[in-house]
Amino acid sequence: MFDALKEKLSSLFSKLGSKGKLSPEDIDTAMRELRRSLLEADVDFRVAKDFIARIRERASSAEVLRSITPNERISAIVYEELAALMGKAAPLIISPKPPTVILMAGLQGSGKTTSTVKLARHLKGSHNPLVVACDLRRPAAVEQLKVLADGAKVSFFGPEKGNTDVLAVVRGAAKYAEGHLNDVIILDTAGRLHIDDELMGELKSIAEVLPPHEKLLVVDAMTGQEAVNSAKAFHELLGLTGLILTKLDGDARGGSALSIRAVTGIPVKFAGVGENTDALEVFNPERMSGRIMGMGDIQGLVEKVKAAGINETEIKSPGKIAKTFDLDMLLKQFEALEKMGPLEKVMGMIPGMDKIKDFRAEDADAGALKRSKAIIQSMTREERHNPRIIKGSRRRRIAEGSGTSVQNVNQLLAQYEQMKKMFKSFTGSGGGRRLKSLFGFGK
Repeated sequence: MFDALKEKLSSLFSKLGSKGKLSPEDIDTAMRELRRSLLEADVDFRVAKDFIARIRERASSAEVLRSITPNERISAIVYEELAALMGKAAPLIISPKPPTVILMAGLQGSGKTTSTVKLARHLKGSHNPLVVACDLRRPAAVEQLKVLADGAKVSFFGPEKGNTDVLAVVRGAAKYAEGHLNDVIILDTAGRLHIDDELMGELKSIAEVLPPHEKLLVVDAMTGQEAVNSAKAFHELLGLTGLILTKLDGDARGGSALSIRAVTGIPVKFAGVGENTDALEVFNPERMSGRIMGMGDIQGLVEKVKAAGINETEIKSPGKIAKTFDLDMLLKQFEALEKMGPLEKVMGMIPGMDKIKDFRAEDADAGALKRSKAIIQSMTREERHNPRIIKGSRRRRIAEGSGTSVQNVNQLLAQYEQMKKMFKSFTGSGGGRRLKSLFGFGK
C-alpha cells in the first residue's frame, strides 16, 4: 500500500536529515521532489499543488529553518497535512430506528459485490445484517452474492427464479428483514461498464422504494484518477454519503485515496485491503498517514490482536516468557501470530520495519511459519520441553513426520535458541531485525 510513495518520502527525509540546518534553497529542492512523488503516485495535480503550497509555507518558517532536526519537523508537517488532505474519519451512519439501509453502487469490476459481503461481515459482530441481490442483469451475480454470503455466514435475500423486477426484490427484502430481525439491509445494486441514465434511474427507483441511510460508492483504487471521476459523476446524480476504496493492497500508487476526498468532498469510509471477506478496514486518515510515512499502525495492530481473540496467555511479554520458554510456548506464539491475519500485513503495521535493510512486508514468509508449526507438532511432549535431547535420529523422525527436511528441523531449533536469547532484548535496538531473521523474511 503506497509502497512507492513511502519509499520516496523516506529517501527525501533522509536527505534533509543529512544537511543539518536547512536553507530556503533546500526547502525548494525538497518541495520539488515531494511534488514529483505525489504526481507519480497519481495524486490529482491541483490537489498536489495546494498540498505543496501549505507544506512550503509551514516548512519555510524561521523556527523550522533554525531547527537542529529539520527533517523531523518537516516530516511531522507532512504527516499532519496528509491526514488533513484525507479529511476526518467518517463513521458509518446507523439509524436509531432499524433497519439501517445501505445502498451499494459502483461500476462493474470495482469489487462492489465482494465489498457488500465484506461490509456485512464487518457489521456482523454488533448487528444482524442482510445482503440483498439487486443485480438482476449480470449473469451469475445473484449466485455470486449468495456464495460469498454463505461463506461469511451472513443472511442473504434474492429474487425468486425468473423474477427480473428489482423493485419487487427490494420490497420483499424489507419484509424478510422485518420477520428475521435484520437491523441492517445492504443492497447490492447492478453495476455497469460505464455510467448511464438507465443505471442511475434504477438506483433512484430503489432509493424511493427503500430510502437508504447510506449511499456508498465502491471504487477501484487501481484505476487512479478514473476513480475520482466516477465518484464525481455518481455524486452529482445520486448524492453519495461515502466511498469504499478497493484494491488498496495491490496499488503501489494509490493517489486516488489521497485526493478523492479533496476533489469530491465525499468521505472515504472503508478500504478493501485483500480478497477475503474479512479484508475490510475502517478508513482512518491519521492511521493511513502514519503508514505512508513509515510510522506503522500500532492502533491497527492492537485491533488485530483483539479481533483475533488473543489473550495474554497466548502472547506474553518477553520478560515473563524468558525463564520458561520451550517449544510448546513457541508454538503458541506462532498460532497467535497466525490468527492476526496475513503475515505481511501484520509486519507492515510495526513501526520501523520498513527501515530494516532489504525488508519488504510482502516478503514475510507465511509458508515458513506453517512449516515451523508442523515441525513442532511432530515432536513428543518431552522433546518440546527439552529440545536438547533432539539429536540425529530424532531429527530425521521429526522431519519425516512433518513433511519437511532435516535442514528445516535444524533451522527451527537454531531459531528457537536465537529467540530464547533475544526475548529480554526485543524492545532494544535491532529487535525488528532479529524478528525479521527469526521468521525467514526475504528468503
